[in-house]
Amino acid sequence: MQNYLEFDFKISPLQPWSDILMAELIEIGFDSFTEEINGILGYIQKDLFTEDELKSLPLFQNEEVKIEYTFTEMPNINWNEEWEKNFEPINIDDKVLIRAEFHESVPGMHEIIIQPKMSFGTGHHPTTHLMIQQMMDIDFKDKKVLDMGCGTSVLAIYAKQIGAGETKAIDIDEWSVENSKENAVRNNVELDIELGTADNLGKENYDVILANINRNILISDIPTYVSVLNNGGKLLLSGLCFFDVDDILEVCRENNIELKKQIQREEWVSLLLEK
Repeated sequence: MQNYLEFDFKISPLQPWSDILMAELIEIGFDSFTEEINGILGYIQKDLFTEDELKSLPLFQNEEVKIEYTFTEMPNINWNEEWEKNFEPINIDDKVLIRAEFHESVPGMHEIIIQPKMSFGTGHHPTTHLMIQQMMDIDFKDKKVLDMGCGTSVLAIYAKQIGAGETKAIDIDEWSVENSKENAVRNNVELDIELGTADNLGKENYDVILANINRNILISDIPTYVSVLNNGGKLLLSGLCFFDVDDILEVCRENNIELKKQIQREEWVSLLLEK
């Protein structure tokens, strides 16, 4: 089990800087957050953290916002129990419900059942919400799908539920891989789940690639995604703030993939592109 650090960030003024800080923290390895009255709590694996990297984030150099923080090492606790205390069902447009087994079912809604653990992608984060919204308008029937940075694999599970064929899910985090395997069983879907990165991708090609990660990894990996995407295939991206879009689209243009749809929720954006 990984030891985590809990950071208590005090932010003044709170808006719009709290969302921007979370976006920057994700880029250096923070994987979960709790919003507070005057800031946020952020969590990162102890072995991934360096204070120099934190202090070099752009927001810490911005004179328009003041950020102070303290941090403590978290004890080895039962993360499943902690998540269950705070996990609430997620309703996406009254069409899709992401819930845990201990929540009641809602008649008439498409349901994805996950056991929340210490992995990203429960659906609470706006980027996961945006990805599901985009996926609602895509025909997944018999499509070969790749879910990069899969977290709980909620996106891969949803793709399979709405008709996808062979579906692969990849994440760099062992917690996510373990949780993804459990969630696939819970939802009676078959996924090919791997520990790794875009370096895992070989000669297999895909019809749809889902990547809800962060700006830096996307910029680095988009050329690889495009190389394994079939002609006419769709690349669905999120993990982006609105100010990341221009940089992402520049990389997409360089790799001959065209923007088809852009949606936004709070400060976060999802892009649907086609090869």
